Amino acid sequence: MSAPNLSIETVDFNVLPMETRFPFKYGIAAMTKLPHLFVTIRGHADNESFIGVASEGLPPKWFTKNPDTTFEQDLPLILEVIQHAGNLLKSADAASFFGIWQQLYDGQAIWAKERGIPPLLTNLGVSLMERAVIDGLCRQRDICFGDSLRSNILDIDLGCIHALLSGYQPADLLPTESLTRITARHTIGLGDPLELAEVEEPLNDGLPYALDECIEAYGLNYFKVKLCGKLEQDLERLASIHNVLSRCAPSDYRITLDGNEQFLDIGAFASHWNRYLEDEKIRALFDHLLFVEQPIHRDHALDDTVRTAIDDWPAAPPLIIDESEAEIESLPRALKLGYRGTSHKNCKGIVKGIANACLLEKMRRDSSEEYYLSGEDLANVGPVALLQDLAVMAALGITHVERNGHHYFQGLSMFPREVQDRILADHPDLYRNHESGFPTLDIQKGELALGSVVTAPFGCRPRLATEAFSVARM
Repeated sequence: MSAPNLSIETVDFNVLPMETRFPFKYGIAAMTKLPHLFVTIRGHADNESFIGVASEGLPPKWFTKNPDTTFEQDLPLILEVIQHAGNLLKSADAASFFGIWQQLYDGQAIWAKERGIPPLLTNLGVSLMERAVIDGLCRQRDICFGDSLRSNILDIDLGCIHALLSGYQPADLLPTESLTRITARHTIGLGDPLELAEVEEPLNDGLPYALDECIEAYGLNYFKVKLCGKLEQDLERLASIHNVLSRCAPSDYRITLDGNEQFLDIGAFASHWNRYLEDEKIRALFDHLLFVEQPIHRDHALDDTVRTAIDDWPAAPPLIIDESEAEIESLPRALKLGYRGTSHKNCKGIVKGIANACLLEKMRRDSSEEYYLSGEDLANVGPVALLQDLAVMAALGITHVERNGHHYFQGLSMFPREVQDRILADHPDLYRNHESGFPTLDIQKGELALGSVVTAPFGCRPRLATEAFSVARM
């Protein structure tokens, strides 16, 4: 299938306010509500019109981890960045998707650098635009996302992104088929209750709340454990988590550890790590560890000193980056410094994520080393953001993914009834109708069924009528 010639005419924004079931505490933030932004683009592919949609929740203090500002102060800049990317998309004069993406990525980077805007936020705008274009193109061509990669109608030139991939097509390094099931790795937030017995004020909304409830309700066996960076608090919290997992989870459960950027350097984290292993109450927890995600603050995680610090720590667990993987150059630099991989979130970029997956697979084939591409979450919810995210994870072959949107939000109850009914009808394997009357993720034996997701144009089968939501003032 040939790559089409594209042109973009309009980019529109709508927003749906959302509130959490209970606060999601991570790093320096506690999320209780957020705006969920929708981007709708209209354009032409080979002179045939198309409409594409993308969306993203805008959580506090993730794209801009500045403790000196409030989220209300951060939000205007976040929206300005997204709007600037939309203007660049409309003005792009390249014909192919990849050519448009290159102009968008480069133009956004130059503008943001002049403004002193952090790369992670910069590329949120790029990501929303590329997602909306992919959605529209897949709908117009009646092709699913996985097949768009395998046929490369996106015209992605991997060698232009990473020199090591020169001459390769995405299909050469990605799975031949998208996964149809993915394991949900359950987030254990810093403030989440661990046992039902300790809950003084039940939510009474029909969904599990405490960790032991979630394990029983969803059949969970993969978990993401967050650290606060304060040693005594983490030791106590880890001991409690270990106790619950030992009693309630399957014996072969696995965990990942999220450092939440709470350490200034590798040495500081190593000091805490050694204390974890010395504590007999939690030592056995780390027999279940897969990797540690982003322990070092993004301002220092890619410093030159990291290489020596990791070399001097032969017993270090596998370390990957997350927030630090904000630019095309981030992963190659991290690998040179001794990290073992990175995460994928759609908000960090689709083309970049595809290139990262291909780079890590090439390195696996060229060596005996293990490299990780982790699937992580920003409390994603459907019917657009979550499903597009799952479609990408499935196409990249990521077998377990942090999923927490269903835990912190009450399913799709915040959407109009007609949207809820359409999702239940079009994605009956992914969602079920909760007894209280709203769609919620149907997690069975710790897994999500993705048959309807990977055969849809780009995750979500129906095209959402975003006009039903408020017009975003941008």
